[in-house]
Amino acid sequence: MEGAIIMSREEAKRVRIMEHVVGGRITLKAAMDFLGVCYRQAKRIKGRYLKHGIAGLVHGNRGRVPANAYGDEMKYKVVELHQQKYFDSNDTHFTELIAEREGLDIGRESVRKILRAAGIKPKRKRRPPRHHSRRPRREQFGMMAIWDGSPHRWFGEEREPCCLMSCVDDATGQLLGVLFVPAESSAGYLRLLDMVLREHGAPLSIYHDRHSSLVRCDNHWSLEEQIRGEQYPTHVGLVLSQIGIISIPANSPQAKGRVERRFGILQDRMIVELRLAGIKDIDTANRWLKECFIQRYNKRFTVEVQKKGSAFRKMSKQNIYDLVAFNYEAVVGNDNCVRLGGMFIDVPPGQRIKSFAKQRVTVKQHIDGAWTVWSKDQIIAKHKPTEFSEPARQWKRRNNDSKLNARGAKEVSQVYIASKPAFLPRGHFPLAVKGTY
Repeated sequence: MEGAIIMSREEAKRVRIMEHVVGGRITLKAAMDFLGVCYRQAKRIKGRYLKHGIAGLVHGNRGRVPANAYGDEMKYKVVELHQQKYFDSNDTHFTELIAEREGLDIGRESVRKILRAAGIKPKRKRRPPRHHSRRPRREQFGMMAIWDGSPHRWFGEEREPCCLMSCVDDATGQLLGVLFVPAESSAGYLRLLDMVLREHGAPLSIYHDRHSSLVRCDNHWSLEEQIRGEQYPTHVGLVLSQIGIISIPANSPQAKGRVERRFGILQDRMIVELRLAGIKDIDTANRWLKECFIQRYNKRFTVEVQKKGSAFRKMSKQNIYDLVAFNYEAVVGNDNCVRLGGMFIDVPPGQRIKSFAKQRVTVKQHIDGAWTVWSKDQIIAKHKPTEFSEPARQWKRRNNDSKLNARGAKEVSQVYIASKPAFLPRGHFPLAVKGTY
């Protein structure tokens, strides 16, 4: 309506009080208490009312464009950048990217208002909050690490999906290690563990889901396992046990929500930055993660730790190399040769033992693909590197006794081609973790 005056509730209250003051029903000194101002300010308000009427009590900036408001040109540039270059980024990430790459220092809330006014919807729809019981963070850096894999089309919809393996510190949220692999696997977890051990050391514990690389999820129980009441560990589980890292499996996806939320952040940001950097393959992406992304991410998202210090235990490079490996059990042949699938490893005579024939040995494939043969805690043979890949999963029945089968005993073992998993020699490691699967 023409001539209408828009007022706030506070301004409307001032009009009613000034009407009483001018009408002589109350004094200005009494009105001062109702207005919540001093006597001098009450006189100013009365003066503006007598001079300009009701309009004199309306705030002087009402209807004016703020001096610090962004012009149409700036708004158009923000919308154009989002539509043409940063179309797959969320509001906060987009704000950081244009400040870093385009020199536009604009607040996140201003960016959000500009994009919503232009009809650009948020990247993710906000869900109403749900009630969950929160697990408190560990008090100290290194007390617990959480790792997991996230399969996704990280290099764009036109590329094949791959898996991002990530290890996060529970106390600080810091990325301890991250790498791209073709799929979530035992080899990927060992490579990620090797990265964490070399960069930070061994954490006190690792929290994880029940992926078959980490937890036995088969129904094959040997007689020894039935007696013990638990199955032998996986290849990764054996390595964690040898290093002295406590393995804690989660009972539900929600239990490890802290690392799942990190994957949400990574998917939100990393896909955009990989595209802007023109990265389309795993090897280049892994170099970029190490050289550029991890340090920048940790600077942005690491939280303050409750207790100073670190629970990480440092390890020598040689110790890491020896332990982080696939372990297989084999028997040396009469010709002092270890046969592992189609591979032959000749065992030379030792200083004290000239022949190792018939001896039970452990064969390890290390991160670089190289092979070593161990008799107790001594290396007795080596073999050139081959592809570092998943152990072949094959089950063989070791005992066909019908009486055992009648009792439900499953005398089977998982083997690498023609050899069963590694065992732990008596006196060197605890017998309780004999064998891997």
